[in-house]
Amino acid sequence: EKFQISLPLVAAFLTIIGYSLNDTIVVFDRIREVKGKSPRLTADMINTSINQTLSRTLLTSLTTLLTVLILYIWGGDGIHAFAFALVVGVIVGTYSSIFIASPFLLWMSDRAAAAKQ
Repeated sequence: EKFQISLPLVAAFLTIIGYSLNDTIVVFDRIREVKGKSPRLTADMINTSINQTLSRTLLTSLTTLLTVLILYIWGGDGIHAFAFALVVGVIVGTYSSIFIASPFLLWMSDRAAAAKQ
């Protein structure tokens, strides 16, 4: 069967983008709270922020993943591509919110601080 991009698949991609963006905003907001008025962002601040939001992020992702897996298993043929894209997207989005976005923020912060000097 040829892979085709359909409207449900586009809807799944847009849902994944929104879901991942929401997770990243939650982590970044916690980083902002932990940083407070400190002039410089540190790895410890990011680590503390991730630890504080990790349970929320994982529980939300696992709940969503369970629901989408049920949708994939018992859904009809028309929903399989949508559900599969969401399964992959939830896993990748959760990973990127925790392990990619925050270190990237630290890297950008360090780079901006080095440029000021």
